[in-house]
Amino acid sequence: MAEEILEPDLPIVDPHHHLWDRRTYAAPDQTEEHPFMTAIRPAQRYLLDELLADTGSGHNVVATVFVECGAFYRADGPVELRPVGETEFVNGVAAMSASGTYGPFRACAGIVGKADLLLGDGVVPVLEAHLRAGGDRFRGIRNSASWSEDKGVLGPLNRVEEGLYRSDLFHAGFRHLAPMGLSFDAWLLEPQLPDLIDLARAFPETTIVLDHVGTPLGRSSYEGRLEERFPIWRENIRELAKSPNVVVKLGGLAMAFCNFRSFLAEPRAPSQQLADEWRPYVETCIEAFGAERCMFESNFPVDMGSCDYATLWNAFKRLTAGASAGEKTALFSGTAARVYRLSL
Repeated sequence: MAEEILEPDLPIVDPHHHLWDRRTYAAPDQTEEHPFMTAIRPAQRYLLDELLADTGSGHNVVATVFVECGAFYRADGPVELRPVGETEFVNGVAAMSASGTYGPFRACAGIVGKADLLLGDGVVPVLEAHLRAGGDRFRGIRNSASWSEDKGVLGPLNRVEEGLYRSDLFHAGFRHLAPMGLSFDAWLLEPQLPDLIDLARAFPETTIVLDHVGTPLGRSSYEGRLEERFPIWRENIRELAKSPNVVVKLGGLAMAFCNFRSFLAEPRAPSQQLADEWRPYVETCIEAFGAERCMFESNFPVDMGSCDYATLWNAFKRLTAGASAGEKTALFSGTAARVYRLSL
């Protein structure tokens, strides 16, 4: 039975979702058995229609930000420019939404794309191409650094070498972001947080967005160790928060890598259970960063492995039941609108 929508009038900017058709998406190997693949299997197609169904399921979602996922790359041309195809595609979806045909909701009002910062100075033409393709919606890039010596943690998402954010060549590309007015979304795993702390200190003028609260781990060799590793994660979060150029997305805890009891549970976990499981991580981030540097995210359709879209936002609203009106505005819309420079 669907839950009653909590605080249905509260405006929401969802700052992290994907769009893909997995016939064209540069997807992980589907033959490899991993719970991540099980979780997203129902979402073989997640395009504007599916996004509209989710954002229209009861909460007052006024706008979203798309984050790169390897979809709709160009099929030919220079390899480094192929990710620009994703920005071209998403900007078209955003234009469809901006026409008003689907109501006042604005899909993909901000776009975060992919550019390989290991190109060093050679990344500049790629960033310029994204800015042209995204028009006035392109806001930044994401290079995921998620890596674990234990290959069972990420499974089919083992794609990068260790220490990406420490690489001198990566730094040579990264230094171009701030002068071009671009932010950086960072996805990495909890044991890698010190790498992001160092990156934030090295580039204090660049806005850095930590995705998914730093992805606590509870899978493979980390199974059953969330509680054990929580103090390590918390200390790194507090240290990261000392860099004022960093903000954090509160979400992604429904993914396979965290492996909470709610993941792939049958029957599906209610929002109260989700809130109880996620509370230590969400409250720690808000305490460390403050509401003005935190934003709730859906991470859909990836997070559908634990809940549907409406239930996820109910869980976030339960987590903020005692927050002030100003804090709720920041957490649910204000921080995202400011960081991604959205005109709503």
